[in-house]
Amino acid sequence: MHELSIALGIVKIAEQEARKAGVRQVKKITLDIGHLAGVEFEALDFAWPLAVKDTVLEGAERVINKIAGQARCLECDKHYALHHLYDGCPYCGSYFKDIMKGKELLVRSLELLMSGQDQPVADAPADNELVTKN
Repeated sequence: MHELSIALGIVKIAEQEARKAGVRQVKKITLDIGHLAGVEFEALDFAWPLAVKDTVLEGAERVINKIAGQARCLECDKHYALHHLYDGCPYCGSYFKDIMKGKELLVRSLELLMSGQDQPVADAPADNELVTKN
């Protein structure tokens, strides 16, 4: 289950950003994950509580923006929805394409809390992309 290693990578990014800001808790984390990134969302949901236990993300709200796949055909230059990496162009049938969207896997933002306070410090953009081998 590589979703556990993905979750642990997210925790590492959150802890680095929290340490830079001098805070000990994250109120909210927003992730961008593409449908073509190779992440099983149900497996990530299962691994998440294990990965965040006793970290800055424990108890944090998690928001996942699921990014639909989109490609541009290199033969006919048309843009189309891409549901699977190996789908061909629905217009001309070519398999030569640029994947424009859908492979994202990054921490979009973190909402940080000061120790002992209920109000967030800031909505800190993280924009830290997780590197995975697909």
